[in-house]
Amino acid sequence: MALITIVIWGTTFISTKILLEDFTPVEILFSRFLLGVLALIAVYPKRLKIKDKKQEFTFAAAGLCGICLYYLLENIALTYTMASNVGVIISVAPFFTAVLSHVFLKEEEKLKAQFFVGFIVAMTGISLISFSGSKLELNPIGDVLAVAAAFIWAVYSLLIRKISSYGYYTIQTTRRIFTYGIIFMLPFLFVFEVSLDMQKLVRPEYALNLIYLGLGASALCFVTWNYAVKMLGAVKTSVYIYIVPVITVVTSVIVLKEEITWMAAAGIGFTLMGLFLSDFFDINSIHGGKDQF
Repeated sequence: MALITIVIWGTTFISTKILLEDFTPVEILFSRFLLGVLALIAVYPKRLKIKDKKQEFTFAAAGLCGICLYYLLENIALTYTMASNVGVIISVAPFFTAVLSHVFLKEEEKLKAQFFVGFIVAMTGISLISFSGSKLELNPIGDVLAVAAAFIWAVYSLLIRKISSYGYYTIQTTRRIFTYGIIFMLPFLFVFEVSLDMQKLVRPEYALNLIYLGLGASALCFVTWNYAVKMLGAVKTSVYIYIVPVITVVTSVIVLKEEITWMAAAGIGFTLMGLFLSDFFDINSIHGGKDQF
């Protein structure tokens, strides 16, 4: 599930790049998750009945972090700093997830040295991929926003781990999170003066790419990702984020006919090695409770 999710997420940059020709980042973000929540309602219309009202705050926090803040921070960061910087910094999310899990989930997910060795190896590979053919240029505002996005995703991962313990179906919980994310996103539509012009979707390439982002990268992938977190734990699932730059490079070669450099090739090797080391570190307990999809 985690691998399927990352493979799809690693290819979304093509769809986003095409849509950015006529859509703003916030328009794309709002449209894809609105389409995603409608798809999840169609697939599983049964209403989620919350057992404890306090759980509602966890769902709201997950929607705020994983759907609204993470993507907004990432998109805004891209307007200030290089995409390569953002790609590397966002990949630090598994490290933040590990630290937060160690603090808040001490009895559930205990880390060992292999994870940190794998993190260093993977980050070396990701850096080689991201800066292949480009120079390192630091931008304090953009880079700090990217760090904040990585941290927010780590918080989201822990919230999903907590939600998974409630015993609800993953499709229902994902739909609930999407709904809160869209609600929190509404004020930003006015801040960024968004104009949702449906006539743009007359062009097939726009409609198809938005459908891919809404149904594939959002509805399907968040369900599979949340399910993976439920079964494997927040840390073990998060290390699959390392593969995103690898998928991006491979997709660029296949779809955009870009040439792969020796640095990128070496980076892919380091990244996969880092994933292997991190993925096989010993977690004290991996369990997901009742297997409900």
